[in-house]
Amino acid sequence: MTKPLTDAIMIIANEREVMIMRTNIAIVCSFCREVHVVEVKLAQYKAWQNGEPIQNVMPDLTPGEQKRLITGLCPRCKVEMFGK
Repeated sequence: MTKPLTDAIMIIANEREVMIMRTNIAIVCSFCREVHVVEVKLAQYKAWQNGEPIQNVMPDLTPGEQKRLITGLCPRCKVEMFGK
């Protein structure tokens, strides 16, 4: 069973419900065509798409996940192209 593309997670904050939208971004490696999925908050993704630095708006992602979103390369192809 596959996970829906966008999940709404309800949390309680200050006695009211707040909806946080999360989305899965499918990254297809530019070279090997392998698919990697990174889950992000929708607001963070929109801020990044509007020009905010990824390290500022998505601090919860690993540096590797951030680089995957930026470059479109999977870890293996990145090492093959640029070394460790």
